[in-house]
Amino acid sequence: MKLNEAIVKRIYEICEEKSLNICDASLKGGMSPSAIYDLIKGRTKCSKVITVKRFCEGAGITLKEFFDKDYFNDIEE
Repeated sequence: MKLNEAIVKRIYEICEEKSLNICDASLKGGMSPSAIYDLIKGRTKCSKVITVKRFCEGAGITLKEFFDKDYFNDIEE
């Protein structure tokens, strides 16, 4: 799995766990939802940590919680 694929997978997991939608989490984190949607649709090939951090803030979790999945240890380059 590539890094962007893992990030998208984790975004969906968190939204499901917390009964959030991507738009609400993005707006609560102080960013435009388009940053996340561009990542999901593959328009952004290199995700920025600040985008993930703002999503986490909107979802009420830490970066550590976001990346605390085994599949992030097996990322392809």
